[in-house]
Amino acid sequence: MNDSRKSFKREAPDQRQDALIDATLSLIATGGPEAATVRNIALKAGVTQGLIRHYFSTKEDLIGAAYERHMTTMRYATYSTLERELPGAVARLGALVTASLSPPVTDPRAMALWAGFIQSVQRDTAMRAIHEKTYFQFRDQLQVLINEAFIEVGQPKDKMDLRKFAIACNAVLDGLWLEGSALPDTFETGELPAIGLASIGAILGIKLEV
Repeated sequence: MNDSRKSFKREAPDQRQDALIDATLSLIATGGPEAATVRNIALKAGVTQGLIRHYFSTKEDLIGAAYERHMTTMRYATYSTLERELPGAVARLGALVTASLSPPVTDPRAMALWAGFIQSVQRDTAMRAIHEKTYFQFRDQLQVLINEAFIEVGQPKDKMDLRKFAIACNAVLDGLWLEGSALPDTFETGELPAIGLASIGAILGIKLEV
């Protein structure tokens, strides 16, 4: 007699939790937040619906974990470019701008996920807290790079000015990232990074290049 029942994966606890987060991200990327039902997540991850509750008290907790994973992954993909050897602070800032506006950071799937999550930020306090945390992690690192670049060119700034520069530069990166991720085929190779380098360089009064 054939057993047509769903066979579920037997994995280590951490693997199961990761599978649930990965399944949630996949569903939201392809079908939006409404696709990430408990049933669909369980089927996608190959686990029972009851197992989700074992790892996450509510579906909202799982959605929040998926959002934090997505934003953390994006931040690492952007800042990992700084792990290679670069000649100085201005070069590091230029490399960061270039990485922010190039694949795999600029990516239609990444933008679909961001759009799927962002609608919850204003109405869900937990999602808002995750958004604030990941936003400030990125912006604070950007502010450090800007500070180091100003020091390198002999134009040190106070903390208030550095904060304003970081906000402005981050806004430029966000806007160009959205354009490049939404319509990647409308830009020439290297066009968005070049625009980003010129725009942020103009804001800071520092020539940026890679």
